Amino acid sequence: MASQAISAKSGRKKVVMHDGFLKHAGFRWLKISAAIMLICIVSYLFIDVSPRHNGGSWYGYTLGTIGALLILWLTMLGVRKRAMTPGQWSLKAWTSAHIYLGLSLIVIGTLHTGFQLGWNIHTAAYVFMMIVIISGIVGIYFYVTIPKALSDNRDEMTETEMLENLRSLDRQLHEAAQPLSGEHAALVLQSLEQDPFGGGFFQRISGKYPDCATRQAQADLRRERAYQPRMGGDDPLDKVDALLEKKEATLARVRRHLKLKAMLQVWLFVHVPMTFALIAALTAHIISVFFYW
Repeated sequence: MASQAISAKSGRKKVVMHDGFLKHAGFRWLKISAAIMLICIVSYLFIDVSPRHNGGSWYGYTLGTIGALLILWLTMLGVRKRAMTPGQWSLKAWTSAHIYLGLSLIVIGTLHTGFQLGWNIHTAAYVFMMIVIISGIVGIYFYVTIPKALSDNRDEMTETEMLENLRSLDRQLHEAAQPLSGEHAALVLQSLEQDPFGGGFFQRISGKYPDCATRQAQADLRRERAYQPRMGGDDPLDKVDALLEKKEATLARVRRHLKLKAMLQVWLFVHVPMTFALIAALTAHIISVFFYW
């Protein structure tokens, strides 16, 4: 009985440890965020503000203050990431709170405006806030799906091992091409000399390499061989063809790996600068409110 109890306890602990940041502590922060949004919506509907709800009313100031403080707290996640600690305010707990409280800003910020928007700094702050939230939602999707995709694509290999495998294939191709004619050796040389990851960031994020010399060399080699009689025994062209096929498969795996990593980088290039833009617009919004108040 004691061993079963220990086993059950260990199993429960294991499940808790493997909970993701979205499910942390039984969706604790989702529930808290939902309660906050419900309170804001109910209070907005039942509190009478004359002549109508707006950001300059006492209710609007209350929501605005809550929203501003919440935004400042949310920006502290980057600082918190530098300290990996367990417990109630572990990085996982902080990230979970960051996500769900960030989503609550959609309701808090919108009700703060009283649905009165215009071409001014106040609306700019609201727009930047929505961009940051939407990019954050995209980031959640990336961080939930991309790590698994990276793991599946690597097939238990590290990035270093994949690159070393590629270099090994190049060495084998170089040796296998020695007995070939000058024309056929030139095709292999195209594959060996080209930077397989050149083309810039946009090619990497798209994962498309239309000028891949390895693919072109293999296609040209097979096209020429289709009109030539096959040699018996160990044909060096067969070996080169097999190595080019392996290299193309390895390149596809490495390029997909780099594409997935680039997708995370793109998200950060949007989310982080937009967060700074939001802080700047929020500061201008607050200063202008107090200046004209």
